[in-house]
Amino acid sequence: MQESLRRNETSCATLVEEYLSRIVKQSSLNAFLTVLADRARVQAQRVDAKIKAGNAGKLAGSIIAVKDILAMKGERLTCGSRILENFISPYDATAISRLENADAIIIGKTNMDEFAMGSSNENSAFGPVKNPHNEKYVPGGSSGGSAVAVAAQMAMAALGSDTGGSVRQPAALSSVVGLKPTYGRVSRWGLVAFASSLDQIGVFANSVEDAARVLEVIAGVDAHDSTSAPVPVPQYAQLLDGDIKGKVIGLPKEYLSSGVQPEILAAIARAKTLFEKGGATLKEVSLPHTQYAIATYYIVCTAEASSNLARYDGAHYGRRAQNVNSLEELYVKSRSEGFGAEVKRRIMLGTYVLSSGYYDAYYRRAMKVRTLIRRDFEQAFQQCDALLTPTTPTTAFKLGEKVSDPLTMYLSDIFTVSMNLAGVPALSLPAGKDQHGLPIGLQIVAKAFDETTMLQLAHHLEQSGFNE
Repeated sequence: MQESLRRNETSCATLVEEYLSRIVKQSSLNAFLTVLADRARVQAQRVDAKIKAGNAGKLAGSIIAVKDILAMKGERLTCGSRILENFISPYDATAISRLENADAIIIGKTNMDEFAMGSSNENSAFGPVKNPHNEKYVPGGSSGGSAVAVAAQMAMAALGSDTGGSVRQPAALSSVVGLKPTYGRVSRWGLVAFASSLDQIGVFANSVEDAARVLEVIAGVDAHDSTSAPVPVPQYAQLLDGDIKGKVIGLPKEYLSSGVQPEILAAIARAKTLFEKGGATLKEVSLPHTQYAIATYYIVCTAEASSNLARYDGAHYGRRAQNVNSLEELYVKSRSEGFGAEVKRRIMLGTYVLSSGYYDAYYRRAMKVRTLIRRDFEQAFQQCDALLTPTTPTTAFKLGEKVSDPLTMYLSDIFTVSMNLAGVPALSLPAGKDQHGLPIGLQIVAKAFDETTMLQLAHHLEQSGFNE
């Protein structure tokens, strides 16, 4: 696309109109909550002028969608919730500023599970997102709108957030690349908090190279976010063709159990063969505390959610209940009206595990297990350069299939939550389709701040025709 722009075969203004047309034609997918048509048109004119002047940025002309959990000055910021339905952000998130400074064109804000809490995108207050491969199925969550925007060619790339798999899981179920960087690699300034020690902004794209290009732009230390790491950002896109000969790739035995859909295990076997042909070595490793990951994650994330969501009280901003007679009634009524069932469930769980008499039994113990899970990864990476796992235990499930059974829904993230608990980078790569035509995803995991190795391995598979 950028080559076409440089040769004057098309223009950003033309591209914007094409993508806006696709969004309208595919509105049944419900991928967007706000379409930023006017803002995109203005940015397109600006970028066209810069391309002609020869001083355009790295992402000149890229049409990008962003999950509606990222702040954009002057635009709605709903988080998929009634409580923020009419809230207008007063500032830009750092990731948004960096995209626009690199001349990306943001075309809209995407649908999501309310406050990023969900694995199917059925928890949005504005209706579910549908899988473009079969509209009777979920696209994954919580960043389902962003995944579908890219999968259905309504955007060239998209940003999402990943707290326990919310970029990688929908990427797998929708057949796009989904990248969660190392915790601290990308600033969280302007990302509405769900669980602050787990949240990370991630990237969706149709190729590993595109994901690498976007990551280059949004990564890096930020004075606004004390958890962003002062670690140099490599030129990822220029390093993709690195030789994988001699790389050691671990296969965690706990992730390759009989509970995984056979077609996903077959895709792992195909990847293993392609890696070996490229000169890499595959070996079995162990992450022994994997069985405790889901329980640990849902204690830590709900505890942090109950704390972070306490600010939505009807007094400062967001939904404010009418006809109330006391401050307590204002709080109760505003929150009862504004939050959906899943958010209420997680607030109550989190408040419980942090409450007097239960803190040590649940939250403190979970934090200790989290340390053990992180050590599992550290020990595994002493033996190998990266890990190869399924992204999800199954392909997409039908809309409504798991809504009444939260625990079954939570188990959809069984192969993704550990990486958030450990803070390591992970990428989901399309890996073909099952017998019903539903996408399969494989996950590549690397050491902290070694996104380069992860991207090289994923690029190698992609160039080998792995998803054909």
